[in-house]
Amino acid sequence: MKILVTGADGQLGNELKRILKDGVSEIGEISAEYKDASLFPADIGDFDITDYSSTRRFITDLKPDIIINCAAKTNVDGCETDPDDAFKANAVGVRNLALSAKEVGAKLIHVSTDYVFAGDGDAPYREWDIIAPKSAYGASKALGEKYALAFCEKTFIVRTSWLYGYVGKNFVKTVRRVLREKGQITVVNDQRGNPTNANDLAHHLLKLALTEDYGIYHCTGEGVCSWYEFAKKIAAYSGFDENCVLPCTSEEYKSPTKRPAYSALDNMALRCGVGNEMRQWETALKEYISKVKD
Repeated sequence: MKILVTGADGQLGNELKRILKDGVSEIGEISAEYKDASLFPADIGDFDITDYSSTRRFITDLKPDIIINCAAKTNVDGCETDPDDAFKANAVGVRNLALSAKEVGAKLIHVSTDYVFAGDGDAPYREWDIIAPKSAYGASKALGEKYALAFCEKTFIVRTSWLYGYVGKNFVKTVRRVLREKGQITVVNDQRGNPTNANDLAHHLLKLALTEDYGIYHCTGEGVCSWYEFAKKIAAYSGFDENCVLPCTSEEYKSPTKRPAYSALDNMALRCGVGNEMRQWETALKEYISKVKD
């Protein structure tokens, strides 16, 4: 079995590499079918997914059985100021991967986002709910989903949210750094979603990859909170006073991007398929903070 991981140097890519090497995640052991798998981690230095010729050449030469696409432009404000770049990375690149995956008969697992939804409801979104992105980032990821499903029938779309991992930048590390340096931090309290540990997500991507249960999935940490509540837990688990975290509104934060107010996801397809082992977000966060090195 050959597994190609694109965006392998990012948060999720690093967790996939770690779990495939060790044979175990923080949730538990992965399938013994991965024991003799050959992992091919790739990033921008290996080939550029936005270049079809480069992508096709790499994949047709390698002939992977499974492609897990972790490559994306995830800077939400950056996507808003440069939508062309967002669409190249998050839509055109996915199209190129899907076309190439189909040519060699590979399964494609494409990681998407809660930002494909409008975020104006008050209940967790399920996989069949209508997408209606309100930002360039969300729109580019939504088109990437459509391309993947249109051009490769062996496609898994896995939407996640508020991701944090051991390698690279993320919200958890930012909160800890700002509290160390400044003693307090102000965080929006009117946007709600699901914090997700990248190790947990990687575990479930590998579960799905061994099936032929193609389609759309949600895979996030269990439970819903605001960014403010998330930051307070980060502070508490890191040994800071929770009162060092101050609330503000999205309007006061003055972001150039329209962010969903309520974008929590329900892992329904996981529950009905391979099984939902995603941990409660507080449990996963506490273990992460006990291990992370900023």
